[in-house]
Amino acid sequence: MTVACTCVGSMMVDRELFVSAPGKVILHGEHAVVHGKVALAVGLNLRTFLRLRPGKDNSTVEINLPNIGTKLTWKISDLQALVPSFHNSPESKPLGPSPEQLDFLKTFAGFSNGTTDTESLAVLAFLYLYLSICGQALPSLEIVVWSQLPTGAGLGSSAAYSVSIAVALLATSGKISILAQENIRWTQAELTLINSWAFQGEKVIHGNPSGVDNAVGTWGGALRFQAGEINPIERVPVLEILLTNTRVPRSTKTLVAGVKDKLLKFPGIMEPVLSSINAISEECQRVLQAGVEGLTIEQYSVLEELIDINQHHLNVIGVGHPSLNRVCQATTSHGLHSKLTGAGGGGCAITLLRPDIEPSVVDAVKQELSAYGYQCWRTSIGAPGVSLHSSSMLPEDVTRSFNKA
Repeated sequence: MTVACTCVGSMMVDRELFVSAPGKVILHGEHAVVHGKVALAVGLNLRTFLRLRPGKDNSTVEINLPNIGTKLTWKISDLQALVPSFHNSPESKPLGPSPEQLDFLKTFAGFSNGTTDTESLAVLAFLYLYLSICGQALPSLEIVVWSQLPTGAGLGSSAAYSVSIAVALLATSGKISILAQENIRWTQAELTLINSWAFQGEKVIHGNPSGVDNAVGTWGGALRFQAGEINPIERVPVLEILLTNTRVPRSTKTLVAGVKDKLLKFPGIMEPVLSSINAISEECQRVLQAGVEGLTIEQYSVLEELIDINQHHLNVIGVGHPSLNRVCQATTSHGLHSKLTGAGGGGCAITLLRPDIEPSVVDAVKQELSAYGYQCWRTSIGAPGVSLHSSSMLPEDVTRSFNKA
């Protein structure tokens, strides 16, 4: 159920609006998905939060990104001159950022053409979405975006940002409903529109994204991704995990190229490994859908075995790393099961936590991993997609951050 908003093309938000979108992890199928196999992507309940307020003076728009120390304000009269190059009619689908449009924005914002830093890309994505979605009637807004997600860790932080911005601007311009209360979802048509615009924001940031991250940010839960097709998996259980960021930087492009080279060199060895990873994804999906009312002990055991097997496969195809081995060794010593998530070569790992695990065990593992300099979060996967919040229901860390902004 949603409360429909019938006015289009004018400022529809006359109060604070709080929105959040989840990050994402790949549960199974990373790298194999590049070669046509199935990957399972799931919503990560570390979220990006956005606060939208109407502008105080009706003449400026402000974006505040406290995570990266960025706060910028522009005069709407200056932005208005760019509108003819960006506006899509309400009936048209987003066409995507053209090189010319991005050049306009870089010149306007004072960025160099080759800029790739987080701050510049986030600002360019905001400006592109603001001009493209809002069109002729540019609203005066104050937007603050604060995230629980680390950037550059392969956890979908840019997609959660793009989804949140898209929702705020679509609601502002009357193109989606302003929901009356929490826990009410937008319609499928509205979610599809949100996702399509978030994908454009991802294109500004990443150039040629897969569309998986913004789809997870929009719909949450779990998604099946294969050969460019993204399909939601209906009703999956929420799983508790320990997420570990090794903080070891890696190049996804280099790692993907390395797997391709191995496949060309040893096709008879590598093809069966990739097919086995595909079978792991399929079996995991079957278990999750069978355990929607709550996983049994036997089903948790199967999920743990699948995690172990897949981690070995990922080492075989060359995307492991000593930092990830340390995560697996530390968690194994406490009876837990871990695998890398994403590109590998460093980055992040996930550890499945059964519901009956003793808090002292999790604390001991976190302490051991923190001693290596890693970041750890106890959180969940299968998290809900983009959501509206009341101010009273925001997490304490989010409220504190917004109050400081």
